[in-house]
Amino acid sequence: MAFKHKHLLGLYDLDREEIETALEVTASMKEVLGRDVKKVPTLRGKTVCTLFYEASTRTRSSFELAAKYLSADTVSIATTTSSIQKGESLKDTARTLEAMGVDIIVMRHPVSGSCHFLSQIVNAGVINAGDGMHEHPTQGLLDLYTILERKGRIEGLKVALIGDIYHSRVARSLIWGLGKLGASVYLGGPLTLLPPGIEEFVSGFSSDLKEVLEGADVIYMLRIQRERLESGFFPSLREYSRLWGLTVERAKLAAPDAVIMHPGPMNRGVEIMPDVAESPAAAIEQQVTNGVAVRMAVLYLTATRGEGV
Repeated sequence: MAFKHKHLLGLYDLDREEIETALEVTASMKEVLGRDVKKVPTLRGKTVCTLFYEASTRTRSSFELAAKYLSADTVSIATTTSSIQKGESLKDTARTLEAMGVDIIVMRHPVSGSCHFLSQIVNAGVINAGDGMHEHPTQGLLDLYTILERKGRIEGLKVALIGDIYHSRVARSLIWGLGKLGASVYLGGPLTLLPPGIEEFVSGFSSDLKEVLEGADVIYMLRIQRERLESGFFPSLREYSRLWGLTVERAKLAAPDAVIMHPGPMNRGVEIMPDVAESPAAAIEQQVTNGVAVRMAVLYLTATRGEGV
């Protein structure tokens, strides 16, 4: 197995072999999480810094847990209480962290491309924990792993990806990952939320959910970002829920054993109804569990480039 990159900036940059390597290592890390003592010495002596310019619960805490389970030392930078509030630039912050001996920087930033910029100015490994509307690669990997667990394969599956594609870094990473592993991706939702040019990377798009959901093996509902509502992409949350929310009846259009997913946090009653989110078909809690294992795998692979895998 091989992992060629020092950084993880996006799934667009990885080939199929590297994605499959990450998923295989994730399976090993999940086995570690099933033990009574959830700790291995794999990254002993390494220091991991989480640098988040945006609020996060799932991603930040799972990275910090992942680092600790691998025996790495961790430091967390809260931008609201750091020198960043005094006007310190990203470049200066990164250089300061590197001078302190940090080996891996996990960063979330509101500006697309910020992680690429960071990777060019530091020697430390950089992991993208979400940059603007660009990518969220570890979310994409944990989603791929969850699909693989539930369905046993990814090749040949029909995946319905529904909601705010335009603003979603989660959607972009998932589209790249699914495409490289041989799945067919169909997008659904308001036409105003389709990014220009995305059609060439997917198998189809429709504002008619019946067409998108019919026979789907996986239904992936994206979070409606309420802060975008005033931008005129759709009239109201009520109308969105009526036309594109996932109900029990709409879920029946998919394959009988379809898996239902959501990256969280959910707007219950808007993009997904509570009874659907809590149904046996839903893999939402499984996604959260897999998030720690995937981030353990990513920390290990970026620190060692897969040596000894």
